[in-house]
Amino acid sequence: MTPTFTPDFTLDDSKEFANAVEDKIAEFNWQNWEVSERLPLGLKLEGKDGELLAGFSARTFGNWLQIDNLWVSETLRGQNIGSQLLAQAEAIAIERGCIYTLLDTLNFQARPFYEARGYTVQWTQEAYPKTGCKYFMVKKLVA
Repeated sequence: MTPTFTPDFTLDDSKEFANAVEDKIAEFNWQNWEVSERLPLGLKLEGKDGELLAGFSARTFGNWLQIDNLWVSETLRGQNIGSQLLAQAEAIAIERGCIYTLLDTLNFQARPFYEARGYTVQWTQEAYPKTGCKYFMVKKLVA
């Protein structure tokens, strides 16, 4: 008869622990994934005093630009800053060999903004987190 192992799980809600698990998954992925490089892509607009006015964070890997965040301060919204930021990021991604881009946005965020720039909803997560939804959007960057 084989002895049974009874795990004793410990609760750990720390950011450090979450990062450690993420690192373990990344380590496994790099051993098995066809892409050997994932590059960060960050762009920012700062005011004269160094305050952040607009920012973009993403990563490029293989054929993909994966957008994590695009933010413009309320004082600059409606002045084409977001469009310019996105266009510059897409141009950098194309230079890096990306063909497609992927992002997600919540129902109260920026779906119309992205749709006006050629993104389409590929999948909608309903009831997220309760009564809203999250849109997963894609765009082909090059023909």
